[in-house]
Amino acid sequence: MYGMVNKAVEDLVCSQFGEDKWEAIKEKAGLDVDMFISNESYPDDITFKLVGAASEVLGLRADKILQAFGEHWILKTAVDGYGDLMDAGGKDLGEFLENLPNFHTRIAMIFPKLKPPRFAVTDRTENSLKLHYHTHRAGLAPFVVGLLSGLAKRFETEAKITQLTDRNDGADHEEFHVEW
Repeated sequence: MYGMVNKAVEDLVCSQFGEDKWEAIKEKAGLDVDMFISNESYPDDITFKLVGAASEVLGLRADKILQAFGEHWILKTAVDGYGDLMDAGGKDLGEFLENLPNFHTRIAMIFPKLKPPRFAVTDRTENSLKLHYHTHRAGLAPFVVGLLSGLAKRFETEAKITQLTDRNDGADHEEFHVEW
């Protein structure tokens, strides 16, 4: 993952729990890094170690940390780094989600080593859709729930997000029902 992901984890922890907790999380994760470089590629393992250490240090389940991180990513990191791209993604939640594959295509042009997930929308109605999430990274479904929750807040829309399938249960990808 790119350093911007780990920097966003740091920002979330520091803003909500303090810098002392961030230092404790880095120590628990066994990381001797003063700062992450946004456009530098880092092994995925570093991010997963940070989440695991955050779970222990903060006394929160990893899925709750990932969900909070997903929401933070949309409301802070993505807006700060990709505000114009976010604005061009759609005028409402449904339109943005339908355009999500195009968003990652544009981001991949900025970050050539990026291995983005693939999203697809099916069963679109006026007030709901199914979002299919394909990735080579296991265990990130709670992060996607957080992303979706953050997007709903960004569009000032009440949304209900239900995970329908899970790779941990043998599915080949995660599927979410998003209703607004």
